Amino acid sequence: MTLLNETHDPSLRSWVASANAAGNDFPLQNLPFAVFRRKGSGEAFRGGVAIGDQILDLSAAAASGAFTGVAATAAQAGAQDKLNALMALGEAAWSALRLALSRALREGSAQQAALQGCLVPQAEAEYDVPARIGDYTDFYTSVHHATNIGKQFRPDNPLLPNYKWVPIGYHGRASSIGVSGQAFHRPKGQTMPPGAEMPVVGPCKRLDIELELGIFVGKGNALGHAVPITQAEQHVFGICLLNDWSARDIQGWEYQPLGPFLSKNFATTISPWVVTLEALAPYRVAFTRPEGDPAPLPYLDSPANQAHGAFDIQLQVGLRTPRMAQAGQGDATICRTSYRHAYWTIAQMLAHHTVNGCNLQPGDLLGSGTLSGPTLDQAGALIELTTGGKKPVQLPGGEQRVFLEDGDAVVIRGWCEKPGAARVGFGECWGTVLPAL
Repeated sequence: MTLLNETHDPSLRSWVASANAAGNDFPLQNLPFAVFRRKGSGEAFRGGVAIGDQILDLSAAAASGAFTGVAATAAQAGAQDKLNALMALGEAAWSALRLALSRALREGSAQQAALQGCLVPQAEAEYDVPARIGDYTDFYTSVHHATNIGKQFRPDNPLLPNYKWVPIGYHGRASSIGVSGQAFHRPKGQTMPPGAEMPVVGPCKRLDIELELGIFVGKGNALGHAVPITQAEQHVFGICLLNDWSARDIQGWEYQPLGPFLSKNFATTISPWVVTLEALAPYRVAFTRPEGDPAPLPYLDSPANQAHGAFDIQLQVGLRTPRMAQAGQGDATICRTSYRHAYWTIAQMLAHHTVNGCNLQPGDLLGSGTLSGPTLDQAGALIELTTGGKKPVQLPGGEQRVFLEDGDAVVIRGWCEKPGAARVGFGECWGTVLPAL
């Protein structure tokens, strides 16, 4: 069985010239989805597809008559103000629309004349959260992150005994999820100062990032009916970038016995573009466990998951301080890693989430958890990069950071590339810290 088809051919070129540029995140082989409108226009938000530095307006494209059959139905669903209707159609419809888009946007396409006027420059667009997110679940899939954090609190026993048996997760807050460009006020909450006899309430002093991926659920499952791992990926619409900001000092006081609460529910930022699993097919890799680790239980295991259940998605975190911004400087890279290091796959997360009969719905969001690699320079959170605040991160111009300060902006970037395949990018996920109210 091959997961590749004609849409993945690296030799394909688009009549949208910018899609053919080297290093471009959005070539013809990608075609991710977002919800957008022209900046300051007051237009209704609607679905769009990235092609080079342009957006194909799905509302206009559907009205043009460029698509037929299942692809036309999918395009009309994607033209709405959120992508939930498209997500609900399922894998066959997503694939039909992707194929139709690929053929329509190729050089020499008969649909070029009809679609030329359906393009909107990305530079002139603003975005919204791509789906109505009913529920948000955050997982903990990086064994390296779990071990690094565990060492700071339990040096003799950093990894809890359940970690290698069960995909750990908790339910987060959907209402505070914002799209790239989100600016949020520094959160407040209770903390317990060292040596104090009672807690205090005030602004967070240890504000952190969490480098994650967001997984959007497509077609849901009925209450009481588990999704087997062999079908799990059929329920996944696509992947975006995600920064699950964390108030570490608030978290340290509140997290026992039920886990994070105010330390995580104040803001989560996602990228506007959702890259489909089909687009990522060339970058699948084998899912493996270190020698001596337990094999997953049968409901979390399958030959397909072993053979190609992981993805080699390159991830990078940049930080830009107010001084850097004032000087016209770009962000400074503080972390680089890959999603291939995750201990649990997307299929395992979804299969475990539903094994008790939990019903997922189109537009639900799963967070991967902080994605740290095997070395500290690949750590996806400042609490790891600085070893709990003991070793500040050095920045250009002599600045340094232990945790985030007011005015700091953080950007996450993601992409896949290798010889013999077209680059597939995720764009950028920006967020900025404002002073506490």
